[in-house]
Amino acid sequence: MPAAEPRGGASFTRYWVAATISSFGTAITAVAMPVLVVQVLGASPIEVGIANAAQFVPYAVLGLLAGVYVDRWRRVRVLVWSSVGRGLALGLIPVLWFAGVLEIWSLVLLLLLFGSFAVFGFAASQSLLPQVVPRSRLLGANSRLDQSDAAAQTAGPALGGGLVGLLGAPLTIAIDAVSYLVEAVLVARLRLTKPLRTAGTGEPSPQRRSVRREVAEGLRWTYRHVSLAPLAISTHVWFFANAGALTVLALFVLRDLDLSPATFGLLFAVAGITTLVGAAVAPWAGRVIGAGRSIVITRAVYPVAWLVIALAAITDAGGSGALVALFVAMALQGFVAGLENPNEMAYRQAVTPDALLGRTSATIRSANRSMAALGALAAGLAVGVAGIAPALVGVVVVFVAAAAVAAASPLRHARHEDGEGS
Repeated sequence: MPAAEPRGGASFTRYWVAATISSFGTAITAVAMPVLVVQVLGASPIEVGIANAAQFVPYAVLGLLAGVYVDRWRRVRVLVWSSVGRGLALGLIPVLWFAGVLEIWSLVLLLLLFGSFAVFGFAASQSLLPQVVPRSRLLGANSRLDQSDAAAQTAGPALGGGLVGLLGAPLTIAIDAVSYLVEAVLVARLRLTKPLRTAGTGEPSPQRRSVRREVAEGLRWTYRHVSLAPLAISTHVWFFANAGALTVLALFVLRDLDLSPATFGLLFAVAGITTLVGAAVAPWAGRVIGAGRSIVITRAVYPVAWLVIALAAITDAGGSGALVALFVAMALQGFVAGLENPNEMAYRQAVTPDALLGRTSATIRSANRSMAALGALAAGLAVGVAGIAPALVGVVVVFVAAAAVAAASPLRHARHEDGEGS
């Protein structure tokens, strides 16, 4: 079922095209980066965990401040400069490689720089959409964006695997760097169709604002809201599990099974196809089942997907058996991700006042990425100490915990219309 056409005219179209181009670059790097770390630089399991965590660490340091300033500054300008910064950070990777000085620790520093710009970029992009389309159309707009992202995840990894084989991982990452620069150019020309609603919020003028108070306002709104709070906490736990899962997956596929980068890319391509299907179904699920119930159901499916992979590792399945397990699990993961994300994002944007969107988005994303950093580090350590199979079992347990938090909360009764008129 296609998503409803979101109103917003040329502004939404430009926003959507920019996001789609960037998504394709990101999907290519999702294959190239693990190959660079695991095969090209020969990183140990712990170093793989550190590299995966590096781009998330800045969220713990800068995330809450980013939310405050995204709510103060022009969000278009923030998104432009953060895209330029991310493009330059990634562009330095092939430069250092060709100069013969790229090592795991210099890569970690570049990923920290990349993550620092990403903190502001994602806070701005998630807060900007309600200024581009009406709130009543947020579910359709988020679904359209997720469909494009899913299309990128479908074609991008397969393309990335082929490009890595043809050009090598460092040069392939340069393509993602260019995509961020193109995104910056497109967003710079964005014209908003509605202004930021600040009248009547009671907030002081920028000259008399307090960063500490504004951070506290964002925290209170996020973690005292009856359904937003359990959603945020469940998502934090999910990010810990997912980052750990992807860390173990890269080691399992590229090192233990010794599969090619092209096959690794095909795994994510299959997930992209099913994500596209899930995103197409998401608006129907949100309307008929409800936003909260859709999220709760999908959270319960993630541990099933990763249990399939864990069983393949436990039984030491090789050859076609392991491949089937991997493709089935990634297909399942992709479908529920596509179904869940538009409902989660649209609900969060609908219930949050415009003046708090930057802080709410940054607060949740900061905690999410901090948990992702911890999850990647924990997974790398677990593989180094206990091995692939026990690490995957641990991942399944954490996914179950994320589902339990959501299922036991008022989130299961939440609907998109709860936020109308906020």
